[in-house]
Amino acid sequence: MSHNVETMAYAGDVPWHGLGTKVDSNISVDEMVKAAGIDWKVNLEPIEVNGTTLQGKRALCRDDGTFYDFVSDKWNPCNNRDAFEVFEPFVKAGELELDTAGSLKDGRIVWGLAKMKERFDLFKEDTTENYLLLVNPHQWGKKIHVRSTPIRVVCNNTLSLSLGKLSSNEVSQTHKNVFDVQMMWDALGIAKEKFNTYKQVAEFISNVEYSDKKVQEYFAKCFPGYSKSKDESVISRNAEQAMDVLRRQPGNEYGKNTWWQAFNAVTYMSDHMVGKTDDSRMYSAWFGSNMSRKNKALELAVEYAEAA
Repeated sequence: MSHNVETMAYAGDVPWHGLGTKVDSNISVDEMVKAAGIDWKVNLEPIEVNGTTLQGKRALCRDDGTFYDFVSDKWNPCNNRDAFEVFEPFVKAGELELDTAGSLKDGRIVWGLAKMKERFDLFKEDTTENYLLLVNPHQWGKKIHVRSTPIRVVCNNTLSLSLGKLSSNEVSQTHKNVFDVQMMWDALGIAKEKFNTYKQVAEFISNVEYSDKKVQEYFAKCFPGYSKSKDESVISRNAEQAMDVLRRQPGNEYGKNTWWQAFNAVTYMSDHMVGKTDDSRMYSAWFGSNMSRKNKALELAVEYAEAA
């Protein structure tokens, strides 16, 4: 399909990145796994060097022969269908609706996104909905995990919120143990708590106005330059572009001149503008530098609002 996105399926409207195969909105977990092209398995294969089998190491491979990584022989592969059991009871009970699923980087990262029943509205019309993002990586050192992922409807801006900080039990699991779906089920309740916290933050920053000087300073921190110049008045091209996007981004009419508007300028640029291709932006928005930038932008917006 493209360099980062190998296969993908989506229900409802075409995703902002325009990738994937459309499916019915009431699709079952099994049907989504098949439609998204992720109904394959991974296995541990012996590694032979000069006719000798290496002890303690295995090759993690897909059942079509695709090699993913070298891992310990104690590694516990988690196949995609098993990971998607996280969604099963909630989809059947009508608490979750499957939204998208797919494979990134030749299957090294598999994800599923499900819409929850939580939402909040700012200024009566600016709606943010809550989603649950399941990530099943087939890579050494990567954890299976679930995140709360709020999405602002007016512009499809996404934010990945870590769930671990709200619980003594981090909602993730290494491959040292056999996949425990019960632990992941705990994520649903934690995601609701996290979303409620995000709602309170959004309400706060949407009621505090910025000054032109402070918002320029904010964008410079969110999009730092990489010039050797020590002149702090020199800002990056992306920071300059953020100033231009600030008052013309989708939904800019909500919370005009507030830190909510400024924060959403950063998330909009990160999701829709920073990066060379749609699929590279999608990957970065959930797993890369753009994800980190958006989380930092939210923290900074709160700091500036509190100091105003």
